[in-house]
Amino acid sequence: MDYKNFGAAGIKVSPLALGLGLRGQADAAAAQRLIDHALAQGVNLIDCANVYGPMDDRANIGQSESVLGRALKGKRDAVVITSKVAGALGIGANDSGLSRLHILREVERSLQRLDTDYIDVYLVHVYDTTTPQEETIRALDDLVRSGKVRYIGCCNYTAWQVCLAHWIADIRNATPFMCVQNPYSLLNRRVEQEMFGLVRELKLGYMAYSPLAVGLLSGAYAPGQPAPASSLWATRRKEWFDKAMGGDVGEVIRTLHRLAAELGKTPAQLAIAWILSHPEVTVAISGADTIEQFNDVLGGIGWSLDPAVRQQLDEVSAALTMTLD
Repeated sequence: MDYKNFGAAGIKVSPLALGLGLRGQADAAAAQRLIDHALAQGVNLIDCANVYGPMDDRANIGQSESVLGRALKGKRDAVVITSKVAGALGIGANDSGLSRLHILREVERSLQRLDTDYIDVYLVHVYDTTTPQEETIRALDDLVRSGKVRYIGCCNYTAWQVCLAHWIADIRNATPFMCVQNPYSLLNRRVEQEMFGLVRELKLGYMAYSPLAVGLLSGAYAPGQPAPASSLWATRRKEWFDKAMGGDVGEVIRTLHRLAAELGKTPAQLAIAWILSHPEVTVAISGADTIEQFNDVLGGIGWSLDPAVRQQLDEVSAALTMTLD
């Protein structure tokens, strides 16, 4: 495994992370085995959140952190973990958002579930329009100064929101965001428009989530064929799937399958390699639910994408900026 610096920070991480959204995994024991397997393969970055749980069911909020905590026994110092704050955890007026009250309360709960004294990278999960950014930045800075958090970052921010946060941190002599986590895939290239320029300018780490576009680029879906029974795209998103597969999305998937076959790779591996061929990207986050799925995605690292292949993928996907999550 080749490790690299997380943006401008000194901390080093694997180019592939395991995400614990667990959309298709209902078994906590199986999830822990998946974490153990990923770590055994050299992956040292596990991405979590306080709202994650098996089957991405809000009834299971917090369970992913608990599973991760059990998996970290005896190996905590060798693993870089993230968690997140802002998502709704209940129906109370202060059960979500980025207020000082919510952040300081929820980091303690996350630390307890993770059974650790510190979180390596603490991420704000969404932008909170109801809380002044200065309040959020000061609360996060306090966590870094206390040692409960090592680095901070943001998820699902626009470029101007990241820029504003950095300006506030600068003028208040507070800890700035070290990284950004947003979706990025062949079917969603929106971040190339402004975010990548900011990532380069500020030397931020970039975590690409949903790199397989919620499984559409995994190889399990093909134009002209129905989505696998009981899958997300065969149930809750069937109407969108049927329409999109006949357009640009279907053409991207068709091209991905063809090129992968020519290279002797799987579509998932080629999709991951395409993402990591962008120097702005530090890490791609695998949403694998099983060891088999993770092993497939793992084959996307450790090799260089031919420029001619990348150009074909660039061209066929150039217009796509879809939000799939």
